Amino acid sequence: MKSLFSAFVAPVETELRTVYRTEENAGGQTVRRKIRFFRPDYKFVRNDTESELIVSALNVHIKDNHILKDVNLTIPEKKITCIIGPSGCGKTTLLKTLNRLTDSVEGVKITGKIFINGEDIINSGSEITRIRRKMGLISQRPCPLPMSIFDNVAYGCRIHGIRNRRKLRMIVKHYLDAAGLWDEVKDRLRTPAVRLSIGQQQRLCLARSLAVEPQFILADEATSALDPISSKIIEELFVKLKQNYSIVMVTHTLRQALRIADHVVFMYLGEIIETGSADYVFNNPQHELTKKYLSGAFS
Repeated sequence: MKSLFSAFVAPVETELRTVYRTEENAGGQTVRRKIRFFRPDYKFVRNDTESELIVSALNVHIKDNHILKDVNLTIPEKKITCIIGPSGCGKTTLLKTLNRLTDSVEGVKITGKIFINGEDIINSGSEITRIRRKMGLISQRPCPLPMSIFDNVAYGCRIHGIRNRRKLRMIVKHYLDAAGLWDEVKDRLRTPAVRLSIGQQQRLCLARSLAVEPQFILADEATSALDPISSKIIEELFVKLKQNYSIVMVTHTLRQALRIADHVVFMYLGEIIETGSADYVFNNPQHELTKKYLSGAFS
């Protein structure tokens, strides 16, 4: 029986590209190696050229609590958008609503619209698995699946109909490399993922999200549980990945937003108070609440 997702899988002859690398061998001689690998611009699952995310009049109630209040937001393409604001202001709820993770929360009521490339994912009856594939979510604490390193990365690909072992090997290698993890784990791909360090586990979760080729990376305080070195690695990865992905990142650390944000959203008590380029918001805030937050008057 033909796979439900076979329409997304492109012909195998376009999957590889060849490059030549000049390097020294053990004897100090210069050699030219032929390398064939998975093309970074090749997509097994998606072929979208644009990533448009627009939130319109979004309200989220959980039981008697009005969590998000008339949120209107446009996420710029292929930039890092940092959502900042004090604890409890609705940052994580907004991120989870984008990924439809609030659907299963008891007593939740959602109104408004979220458009991905013109499709309203709240009201159109869209299939949730397909929506979540478009939005790779990296949580505060890494949550590797109880399986091997290889199977963690391949898991989502198998769900979306990719069964060919050769394809899976290429995908796993490519996205572990994209997450800066390949050289550290290439000799133990079949060992349990839980044996990795916390920082490595977070990069594995990033590779797992990238492997299904999302349009957006949603990061909910993705570095807060990590040591400074691992945090720096993740930040550097995000800066590289924005060439191909739109990244939406919740952070409590203003220094982090100052380092890597292209665009900033400041939230307070469920509302968006101010939004704009990082340079503009940090250096020329217009709202008094934004000025007080940035000055450290409250956190």
